[in-house]
Amino acid sequence: MDSLRQRVQSIHYPAELPVVQAKAEIQRAIQTHQVVIIAGETGSGKTTQLPKMLLELGYGQPPNQDSSQPARKIGHTQPRRLAARSVAQRIAEELQTAVGQLVGYKIRFQDETHAGTAIKLMTDGMLLAEVQADPLLRDYDAIIIDEAHERSLNIDFLLGVLAQLLPKRPDLKVVITSATIETERFAKHFNAAPIITVEGRTYPVEVRYRPLQDRDADSREDSGDVIQGVCDAVQELRREGPGDILIFASGEREIRDFAEALSDLDLHDTELLPLFSRLSNSEQNRIFQSHSNRRIVIATNVAETSLTVPGIRYVIDPGTARISRYSYRTKVQRLPIEKISQASANQRKGRCGRVAPGICIRLYSEDDFSLRPEYTEPEILRTNLAAVILQMTAAKLGDIRKFPFIDRPDERFINDGFNLLQELHAVRSNGRKRRGGAQLTPLGRQLAQLPIDPRLGRMVLAANEFGCVQEVMVIVAALSIQDPRERPQAAKQKADELHQRFHDKDSDFLAYLKLWNYARELQDELSKTQFRKRLQSEFIHFLRMREWQDVYTQIRQTVRGLGYRINQEPASYEAIHRALLTGLLSHLGTKEEGHEFLGARNRKFYVSPGSGLFKKSPKWLMSAELVETSRLFARVNARIEPEWVEPAAIHLVKRNYFEPHFSSKQGSVIADEQVTLFGLIIVPKRSVQYGPINPVEARELFIREALVQGQLKRPLPFVQHNLALIQQVQELEEKSRRRDILVDDEALFAAYDAEIPEGIYNQQLLSGWWHKAVKQAPRLLFFERSDLLAQDASHVTSAAYPDIWQQDGIRLPLRYRFEPGELDDGVTVDIPLTLLNQVEVVGFDWLIPALREELVMAWIKSLPKSWRRNFVPAPNYAQAFLADIGAEPDIREPLLEVLAAKLRRMTGVTVPIEAWDSSQLPVHLQMNFAIWASPPGKQKPQLVAQGRDLKALKSQLQNRVKHALRQAVDDKPKEQTKAVATDWQFGELPEVLEQQQQGFSIKAYPALVPFEQGVRQELFDSPEKAAQAHLKGLRQLLLVQLPSPVRYLQQSLSNKAKLAMYYNPWGKVDELIQDCVVAALNQLIEEHGGALANRDATAFKTLLEQARAELNDRVTAIAQRVEPCLILSQAIRKRLKGRVPLDQIQAHGDIAQQLDQLVYPGFVSAAGAHRLVDIERYLKAIERRLDKLPVDPNRDRLQTLVIDKLWQQYQAKRAKQSNTKLQQPDWRELPWLIEELRVSLFAQTLGTRVPISEKRVEQAIKALD
Repeated sequence: MDSLRQRVQSIHYPAELPVVQAKAEIQRAIQTHQVVIIAGETGSGKTTQLPKMLLELGYGQPPNQDSSQPARKIGHTQPRRLAARSVAQRIAEELQTAVGQLVGYKIRFQDETHAGTAIKLMTDGMLLAEVQADPLLRDYDAIIIDEAHERSLNIDFLLGVLAQLLPKRPDLKVVITSATIETERFAKHFNAAPIITVEGRTYPVEVRYRPLQDRDADSREDSGDVIQGVCDAVQELRREGPGDILIFASGEREIRDFAEALSDLDLHDTELLPLFSRLSNSEQNRIFQSHSNRRIVIATNVAETSLTVPGIRYVIDPGTARISRYSYRTKVQRLPIEKISQASANQRKGRCGRVAPGICIRLYSEDDFSLRPEYTEPEILRTNLAAVILQMTAAKLGDIRKFPFIDRPDERFINDGFNLLQELHAVRSNGRKRRGGAQLTPLGRQLAQLPIDPRLGRMVLAANEFGCVQEVMVIVAALSIQDPRERPQAAKQKADELHQRFHDKDSDFLAYLKLWNYARELQDELSKTQFRKRLQSEFIHFLRMREWQDVYTQIRQTVRGLGYRINQEPASYEAIHRALLTGLLSHLGTKEEGHEFLGARNRKFYVSPGSGLFKKSPKWLMSAELVETSRLFARVNARIEPEWVEPAAIHLVKRNYFEPHFSSKQGSVIADEQVTLFGLIIVPKRSVQYGPINPVEARELFIREALVQGQLKRPLPFVQHNLALIQQVQELEEKSRRRDILVDDEALFAAYDAEIPEGIYNQQLLSGWWHKAVKQAPRLLFFERSDLLAQDASHVTSAAYPDIWQQDGIRLPLRYRFEPGELDDGVTVDIPLTLLNQVEVVGFDWLIPALREELVMAWIKSLPKSWRRNFVPAPNYAQAFLADIGAEPDIREPLLEVLAAKLRRMTGVTVPIEAWDSSQLPVHLQMNFAIWASPPGKQKPQLVAQGRDLKALKSQLQNRVKHALRQAVDDKPKEQTKAVATDWQFGELPEVLEQQQQGFSIKAYPALVPFEQGVRQELFDSPEKAAQAHLKGLRQLLLVQLPSPVRYLQQSLSNKAKLAMYYNPWGKVDELIQDCVVAALNQLIEEHGGALANRDATAFKTLLEQARAELNDRVTAIAQRVEPCLILSQAIRKRLKGRVPLDQIQAHGDIAQQLDQLVYPGFVSAAGAHRLVDIERYLKAIERRLDKLPVDPNRDRLQTLVIDKLWQQYQAKRAKQSNTKLQQPDWRELPWLIEELRVSLFAQTLGTRVPISEKRVEQAIKALD
């Protein structure tokens, strides 16, 4: 090493370099100033010669032999790793030494230095990393910051560090090199440091402005105009003479557009070469190869400063470039196309004029150029600052707001940097407010040790938790470098086909793992040369693969230093992606319509076409990066499950709570929780315990809903007591139709609130507290009835508001509800389905005593005005009516009949029945009937139907009543009760079956009913219905056992009788004969005690034997009695035909109606055999009436009016009765009394069966119940 140092004395400087010509001036400045600014264009030699000048001045010396003076180095930073390597190589060649000895370099994951290295090339980021371990940079006695004009984030950060450091290290020399851009600002930043300007080796460049037509100064020009402008400029420059042309484009797409357009120009002897950073090395190297033809190089701004394209004489500058720019609003690093600055335009111009005079054509106007910003905005003003803040905090460099940056970052960008670190859980949530800057979390301190982007570092730290360190290290290393997979312009399809094997339908991250594993297998199998060739043939960049492995190795070393366990077994998909998710919490999205995703902060983005998830996207995904070009694209994506997000973002999620309420099932207050992350809903709705979240509100809700409203599932004793009292008072309110008797909920809440301590918000806490407290105060929280009454309720008595409705021994419960508009508003009587047909309509129209005054007033008000005005004021008449009928009226009489009679007595006005309008009655003044049934296997009755019309309900539910009765009382198997029999197989058939059900005595009445060719047993809800049905059943069973009497009848009847029967006007003679048979059987059964007496095998056998002996003769006798009836009926009908005098029309109509009621199909069995003699007499009376009618029609009319009046009275009463009631003897007899009165009025000489008169008939009608 000493021999190497001796060569310093004979350092050679290329004389042709402009910087060498200023060597003496530069060295004097370095000796007299701590900081020197060297300004010079590219090609001036400053990068390679300045380290030698410092070396010559004695900097970068080895340690003393006694080691009293440690070794010091000349640090030399470069913006890019490639430049650091290539510059080290060039300086080593000039100093005639190998790289790694006197001259070395250190870049990420690669250290080519030695203990005695004097000149150390490195990236600016590497020097920043060294600041953490060596804050005073004691390893260096001189530092060169090269290409400072690029103003990268690291350069600005490094310049700030040096500004703080220099006062503490007066021995440290700093040389800053820059193009002739902003040198004054650098000098000012370092206390008026001297500026030495070195001219570059350039030729004159002519600038021509060729603005595009109608170009909008504030927006990107139309792409077609730009392409045409480029083509025109190329044609113009070709006419200027030979020389290569450099065209600047804003991106790869524009490069392709330009190339395609230029290809169409048929440019002879011209080669088109693209140049952009993603090109493979071999494609990039083509621009450096010698050539004889003209070249047109189409490049991005990589050719502006980073790379010098040789042989360029002409430049075409459209004036735009893609500029990386962070949006604090969308939190996305964007790549918009923007107008370049004047400095960038001059850099582009400087690309020509290196080998000969050049021409630069600008596709914009000179005025446009002059209006552009002078310099490109520094990166620190347009990027996220998270990594800077993290490293500053770890290195204890203080608050970023006070850090000596040349350009202080925007406060919004600083905040976003803190926000990202908080997202990664690297800093405390209040870190930005602490004195001296942020406060790192333990995780943040670990994160700062990882030499990678904070997002990627967070993934590695999480991988240890999920047991997937190996996989995540591979993926993170891949994300740290440029994608090794290449897509050459000329072989895109082939490259895509070869790369398809690495695709994963769910994750682009796993594609990296597949590629890694594939490459490792190849590396194990092949030699290094074979491996490189195989990768190249499969469009995989060898150097990037090697860099990937280097990054992985460095991460692995760091992870081991942290004590992490590297898994040997493959990790699951979930583990890997949950670890990756921790670094990408703001890069999530959920799919909406089409291909659009909704991401954090309401951003909309699309999956990049290069992603394996492009064609079939999942519902939820995460992305390694979101980049805005033509639209916002997500690159490197993977499917995730939304439930993975919350645990990873527990420190970030926002929780909103909706509809807190008491849950009787859980005995606590719960709420619906919605969890969002950056506005993205990750948990739409779930139930959570609300007490720990908001104990005050939860306690209030618990008291109001659990205690006041009584929703506790297992209430404590005081709650049961209080709820029972409250229910009693509420029943008073329902009955009296008021809402002011019970104290309001606020009063109840206040009573509980005063006693229950804070922090009691669920049943468990309440129970624990109360059981302790009640030992000291036994009546604690027990209310008294007086505590609950807000108004006097003494008027609500059981007499005025009964709880039971009693009717013929049946006790039915009454319910009260005060809820206008509801179906059961008012008074409801609960009727079991099995008792429905036993309950009569009678009495319900009177309602209950407390509502009768209101009911009567409502009826009076329902009258038309012409009637209503006779009873004004209505309340007075209602009160008078109630006083007249007394406290216990006979409610068996219809209310309206009694009311009409009383009003007539008061006013002399008779109100016709049709004048009353029930539709005008308020609903609550009409009894509500609720029909309940108990389904099999269920304890609780269920509501079947309800309504205000009991008759309609009976009709609607008649089939269900039968079914319910059978279920309630019949314990015989269904098959037995439904069996069809042709003889007596029923044993002794009981008259009634009785069963107790829910406090009611349910009765059913068995009977035989005809079915098909036999009979079967059925149940009925009344004895009358059962008797009617059983009579029919007995007849059917007898007919099945006996031979038909038809043949005997045909033999025994006279020809006259046969002729009368055959010519009856009501159908077939067989039906008439069958009617006679039914009448005969009815007569026999009646003589044997009726249907109820024949209910066992013995009785039926006796009946059967008598029928077998007498039926034929009885049928014959009945048929003989029918004969005169038919003859008379036929004769009368003939007399009614033809022309009728006007004064006899009414009489003829009455006679026709009477005739139809006497002789009709089925009249024989309906009237009974014993009535046939009477019917014959009634028909003879009609003939006598017809004989007398022409003599005195007026007298006939008056007598007809008497009959009509009585008939209407009977029909009016009949309409209100049930079918069961109408089968009773007095109801069945009354129509025959009216027929007897007809005989008395129209043919008195024929005589009557009983004494008869109009008054007798009226009395009989009134006597009907």
